[in-house]
Amino acid sequence: MSEEEEDFVESEETQLTDDQKIEIAKWFLLNAPAGEIQYVAKDVRAILKDENLYKKAAEQSFPSYNKSHLICLDFPNRSGDVLITSFSEVDKDEYLDPRTAQVAIVDHVKQVCKEVRPARDEELPSAFIEEYRSAMDAEIMKYVSETYPKGVCSVYCTKGKDVEEPGFDFELVVVISAARHSPQNFCNGSWRSIWNIEFKDEIQSIEVSGKMQVGAHYFEEGNVQLDANHECKDTTLIQSPDDSAFSLVNIIRHHETEYLASLQTSYLKLPDTTFKDLRRKLPVTRTLFPWHNTAQFSLTRDIEKELGIGK
Repeated sequence: MSEEEEDFVESEETQLTDDQKIEIAKWFLLNAPAGEIQYVAKDVRAILKDENLYKKAAEQSFPSYNKSHLICLDFPNRSGDVLITSFSEVDKDEYLDPRTAQVAIVDHVKQVCKEVRPARDEELPSAFIEEYRSAMDAEIMKYVSETYPKGVCSVYCTKGKDVEEPGFDFELVVVISAARHSPQNFCNGSWRSIWNIEFKDEIQSIEVSGKMQVGAHYFEEGNVQLDANHECKDTTLIQSPDDSAFSLVNIIRHHETEYLASLQTSYLKLPDTTFKDLRRKLPVTRTLFPWHNTAQFSLTRDIEKELGIGK
């Protein structure tokens, strides 16, 4: 076999299939930092040079990305907005905003809300559940407006939305999303927190579990990313809708403030701890290098011999 034939066979063996190209493209799209998927998509599209492959990758990636990053889209008539989450999804490309009782129909790839329709009765919680949900929504809105610039939030009923009286369990989910995108200054960041709130009627207790995620990307003359998360749990007693909401928001405030403070403390300690741990204090010999007596090393003797500077 000639050299040219061998090169051809080797190139054929390393050629990626269309499915492999799509999977690689999806990986890059799904791992784009907060607020940067459109920039990544532009580069992926240029690299693929195949519109059909790009379309398949984008259609499979954007919905997952938008839901995991809890992006917020404005209604076409500017009458409100909707959070794109797995909790608000009522159908393919349709997401409920319980505050306005409307459903947004979105284009995931363009990241826009195309139209809005009124929510159907079966998509909304009962009047009894709505009392707890709306009270929680009002309290969490106050907290978010005080704590997160440009932050958005929503409260969903994920279990027991048809419960019409006390005596049954139900579950609410609080979603908080705040993003600061400043690509002109080479930085983007986001805060995402999800709070599962389970009302246990039998023991008259509310079990709270939260997950907080912080992402930051600085890319001026470099590429530095922060991706941190924290989980916590707490409990409180079932009270009236207003009192329960007040108590629950205090729990959320406490844990989020505590986590933010711990992040700030860690950041201040970076120069003295983390950065120093990135490099080895001693070589593998576990001894300091003897700069005063380098002649003991064979490499040094060889160099001196070659250069004719040995004694």
